[in-house]
Parts: sequence; C-alpha cells; structure tokens
Amino acid sequence: MPIDLNADVGESFGAWTMGDDAAILRVVTSANVACGFHAGDPRTARRTCALAAEAGVAVGAHVAYRDLAGFGRRFLDVDPGELTDEVVYQIGALQALAAAAGTAVRYVKPHGALYNAIVHHRAQARAVAAAVRTVDPGLPILVLPGTVIEEEARAAGLRPVVEAFADRAYLPDGTLVPRSRPGAVVTDPQEVADRVVRMATEGTVTAVDGTAVRVRAESVCVHGDTPGAVALATAVREALDAAGVLVAGFR
Repeated sequence: MPIDLNADVGESFGAWTMGDDAAILRVVTSANVACGFHAGDPRTARRTCALAAEAGVAVGAHVAYRDLAGFGRRFLDVDPGELTDEVVYQIGALQALAAAAGTAVRYVKPHGALYNAIVHHRAQARAVAAAVRTVDPGLPILVLPGTVIEEEARAAGLRPVVEAFADRAYLPDGTLVPRSRPGAVVTDPQEVADRVVRMATEGTVTAVDGTAVRVRAESVCVHGDTPGAVALATAVREALDAAGVLVAGFR
C-alpha cells in the first residue's frame, strides 16, 4: 500500500524564518501550508504554494486556532460557530493564494492544539468538519485514527485520511505524548526512519512504555519545525524506498 509523506511548511513570518521549505518539499508528497492563524503570512503562503507546485507536491490548508503568539499549540475554548467560520476563512485564504501560485488546495489538516483537541472534543471536531464541508465536501481531512474527528468527518460526508507521526512519541492508547513532556519529539534520523518503516510495513509503533501500538496510516507527518527536519524527512524517504514502500500522495 502506498504511503504519503506530509510536512508542515510555510510557517515563516515576515523577517523571521522557520524551516527549510524548499529542501523539505523535495522529499515529501504533501505540504501542510500555514494559513496565517498560527504562523505564516500571505507572502510566505503564496511562495510556499509556488514551491510545492514546482516540486509536484500537493498543497493542504494547515488550519489552526487564532494564536500566533503560541504557535497554535495552546488549547482555546472557542465557540464552535466561531471556530467553523475561522476554519472556513483560513481554507478560503489559502485557496486564493494557491490559485495565484498556479496550484490548488487539495486537503485540510488541523494544526497543533486544534488537532489534538478534536481527537476527543466533539463540539470542536464537529465545527471543523462543518467548515471543510461548507467550503468543499470533496476536500479530505487528515486525522489521527480512532478519534472523534474521524467520526465527525465521516458523519459530515468527508473523507478522513488517517495519519501517523514520524517524529512524535506515542502513548499506549495511540495518542501523542504532549509536547510538555520530556521525549515527546523524536529527533534521531535513524530512529525516526526505522519507526516509519515499521508503521508502513507492520502497522505498529513502539509506545513510550515499550508496548507495540497498532497504527493505521495513509500518510506520515514530519514536522517542519522539528530540529533537523530535512535530515529526518530525507532519512524517512530513503528508508521507505529501501524497504520497497511506494511513497505517493493519498489522492
């Protein structure tokens, strides 16, 4: 079964640069482009979409809470109706910038605290699903498997694409170790590559307590702001190629 590699990109802001988008876009097959609420700005988004188009990489709207100062990694108790409108706004903004760059938004992926909240927060999960359906019910949404957002996406008639994380530690229940805990982010390229090959070929990942956790993954994420992100993504791509796993977009 082919597997998609996605990365968070377009997170630079003004004169401040985050990550090496051009390099990582040469390795991945899907680009989660920041929409300005947790990171990024219009010029960065358009430039990133253009780089993705040149590399033949699909563009996704990386929607988030409105939290630039916290990089979208703080939970916000947003009214569901307001959250729906904010997600609609972000997707629409990136659709316009992607079109200006000669490409289009092909999917949606929530970011950071919003992604983690809708694992279990039904009202916010329903709000996000409603936003995607309102803009374009044909847009897939990347989700953690076995979660409330996967249920709500299906109920809204959307296609949930389940994903795993190359550079994040897992709890025994299949959720991610919170970033506030030591060891939440895995940064060794060989360890990350071995984990992803195991995810793709065996459908398992080793949790922090040493147990094997079942994972379903059509796509695997490498965070663009993880230290050494390009080296990690390159190691993952090379390891998958060596293992005979086809790396291709999920569309």
